[in-house]
Amino acid sequence: MTRMTLTFDAVSEATPGSKWASRWQRSWPAYKAWFTARGGDQGPSREDCRAAMQRHMPELLPTYDRLVLIAGSSDRAARFLSTWCPPTYLGGCSLAAFADANDVRLLRNYDLSPDLNEGLLLRTEWSGRAVMGMVEFLWGLSDGINDAGLSVALAYGGRSETGPGFGVTTILRYILETCDSVAEALEILRRVPSHMAYNLVLADASGRTASVELSPGGGVRVMPKAIATNHQSAPTRADRPSFTRSFERRAHLDRLRVAPASLNREFLRAPLLQDRYAEGFGTLFTAEYNPIAQTLGLTLKGERWDQSLGAFQEGQRIVDYGKSATLDAADTGMSDKYASADWAQAALIDWGQVAQDYAAGRGKEIAAYLPAG
Repeated sequence: MTRMTLTFDAVSEATPGSKWASRWQRSWPAYKAWFTARGGDQGPSREDCRAAMQRHMPELLPTYDRLVLIAGSSDRAARFLSTWCPPTYLGGCSLAAFADANDVRLLRNYDLSPDLNEGLLLRTEWSGRAVMGMVEFLWGLSDGINDAGLSVALAYGGRSETGPGFGVTTILRYILETCDSVAEALEILRRVPSHMAYNLVLADASGRTASVELSPGGGVRVMPKAIATNHQSAPTRADRPSFTRSFERRAHLDRLRVAPASLNREFLRAPLLQDRYAEGFGTLFTAEYNPIAQTLGLTLKGERWDQSLGAFQEGQRIVDYGKSATLDAADTGMSDKYASADWAQAALIDWGQVAQDYAAGRGKEIAAYLPAG
C-alpha cells in the first residue's frame, strides 16, 4: 500500500512572488493531469474565463492576472486559475460555528485522501489586507480568516451536478479579500455563482455566525444553524451518504450544546473525526478559527500547530497517516484484492457512478472504482 504522508507548509508572502511560483512549479503537473483528464480543455475559453472574473470578482482581477503571468501565461493555466466552470471535484467535511456573549469559534474537519490535499497554509496581503487559510487550487481557500476576523469554511454539498459558476475555493478567497462581516459575505454569495453544490459556515468577530447552501449555477439558502456536513436540505438525493456518514455527523452537530471554546475537542473524536484513510476518507486536519483573536489552531493527527494572523510563523510539519490506513483496511474488511490500490489516482474516480451504484444497492469497495492499471 502506498505510504500515506502529507507535508504541511506554512508560508507567508505578502504579494505573489517567488514562493508562490515555487508552489506552482511543484503542484501544477498533478493539477494539469487532473484538469485535462476531467475535460478542462473543453471548458470556457481563456477570454471567457477572464471576463467572468471581471464581471463577478473585479477586485480579484489584478491578483489573478499576476498569478497567470507567474504561471507562464499559457491558456490552460489561465483557465485553470480562473476556476470558471471547472471540472467537478468532491470532498467531505464537517463544519460548525458557535458563539456566546464573550467568544466565537469556527471549526472544520477536512476529510479526504492525503494525496488530494495541497497541505499549504498561506498568509497573504494580496489586496492590501491580511488573509490566512488552507489553500486549494493554488490560490483558492478551503477555509480561512482575514484581518477583520471574518472566518469561513466549505464542505461539499453532496450533489455532483454543475451550473455556470466559479470553483467555490475562489469564492472563499474573494470573500476574505473583500468582506469584513458575515452580512457582507452573504451579499457576495447571493451574487457570485458557485459551479457546484457547496455548504459554507461563516463567523465574524461580532459573534455573528451563518450556514448557507450554495446551488449549482447560483442561489443561496441560509440555514437555521451554523453547522454543515455533506448533504443539503433540497430533495435531491445526496451522493455517497453512507460512505461519508454525512447524516450521522450532522445529527451529532445538531445535538451539540457546548461552549465555543469546547467545540474543538468535539471535532477530535468520533463521529466527526474520520480515520478511513485507506478508503480515501480520513480527517487530514482539524482547523479551529478564533475570529476575535484572529488565530488558527491546526490539529494534524493529534498534534496542534497554532498560528496567528498578526504573528505568523513559517514552518513545516510532516504527517504520516499510514498506520491508521493499515488498521482501517483490516477493520473495514477491505479485500486483499485492493490492498495495493494506488490512491494517488483517486481524483480520476467517477464519483457519479459510485453514487449511482450505492443508490441502487450495488456499491463496491471504493478501490474497485480506481482506473485500471
